[in-house]
Amino acid sequence: MGRAVDAGSERPGRQVLVVGAGIAGPALAFWLHRAGFAVTVMERAPRVRPGGQAVDLRGIAREVAVRMGLDEDIRRASIRTVGFSLVDADGAVLGSQRADESNGDGRLAEIEILRGELAGVLHDATAPDVEYVFGDRVTGLQETPDGVTVTFAHAAPRRFDLLIGADGVHSEVRSLAFGDDPGTVRHLGVYVAYWSAPNHLGLQDWALAHDGPELSAGIRPVHGNREAIVYLSFRSPELAVDPRDVAAQKQLLRERAAGMGWEVPVLLAGLDDAPDFYFDSCSQVILESWHRGRVGLLGDAAFSPSPLSGQGTGLALVGAYVLAGELAAAGTDLGSGLAAYEHRMRGWVERTQRMGREGADAETLQAVANGIALPDYPALRAASTGE
Repeated sequence: MGRAVDAGSERPGRQVLVVGAGIAGPALAFWLHRAGFAVTVMERAPRVRPGGQAVDLRGIAREVAVRMGLDEDIRRASIRTVGFSLVDADGAVLGSQRADESNGDGRLAEIEILRGELAGVLHDATAPDVEYVFGDRVTGLQETPDGVTVTFAHAAPRRFDLLIGADGVHSEVRSLAFGDDPGTVRHLGVYVAYWSAPNHLGLQDWALAHDGPELSAGIRPVHGNREAIVYLSFRSPELAVDPRDVAAQKQLLRERAAGMGWEVPVLLAGLDDAPDFYFDSCSQVILESWHRGRVGLLGDAAFSPSPLSGQGTGLALVGAYVLAGELAAAGTDLGSGLAAYEHRMRGWVERTQRMGREGADAETLQAVANGIALPDYPALRAASTGE
């Protein structure tokens, strides 16, 4: 756990609880601390989640990393993948692409990093200055005109001036504050799974993918080619799958992939040994508003574009920067800061979500990844440069 800090604690309207220690939550905590807020980050998992899928830093999100001063740390922790090949069921190469094509914003981005590695970089950068609470979750909230009292599964209730849900597509904060509207999470007809596996093919900085009519699979080496990350996806109408029943998810995956050729049987054989299995639908979160009173949403909790867009991490990092900047500019009127953040981000989010639904070529992906101008927030600039 990081230590609790006093920065801004005596100022009205400066105590913030951020729920979710993935990408969006720690990125927001980074900027809020620099702007003088006292921040607590809560995560229901017992620690930063390891492994996970490879996520991309494209376009303007790379500039956010530079402004954070974390660009080099992220690059050192990133996956070195020179390119990928599409193969048939027998492993014969059908076509290849290098990562340095399309200015690093093609199907393979210039900077790709395991989700857990990026979360680790952000956690390490904030832990000395931000209070982290792992192994707990929000169970209720009571809002007043000047704050919100939050109850937890384990800890005693606490009052904050602002609550931000950065807890993913299945956000508990969103459910508590906005209700469970079944139309909020929209399934796009695809399910995807990721897990760690041995690099049994001996791949050297090169990824392979195999696309079938209804199923796709891929493998890419990580950690100096010593291990690999695997994905498998399939098309399906929405299924009644408990997002926390891992055994049921693995069984479903085996049933769907039965009979698929290429390396899939080998990859599935090691499924139970994977420490970081992830399975979910490719879904988008569509909300009329991302804030209500003293509660706001960020990242996938607010506007998941789905993994099909390749832009979830970009939206999280840019959204965290913009949200912190607008809250800092708003002073004690945090509601106006939430509104300004949404006004600045919504058009770009909607273009990104449309790309996630419709698909895109490399040119469109590059345009969308660079489709917002980063504001210059004096409070964030001064704190990050020492001016």
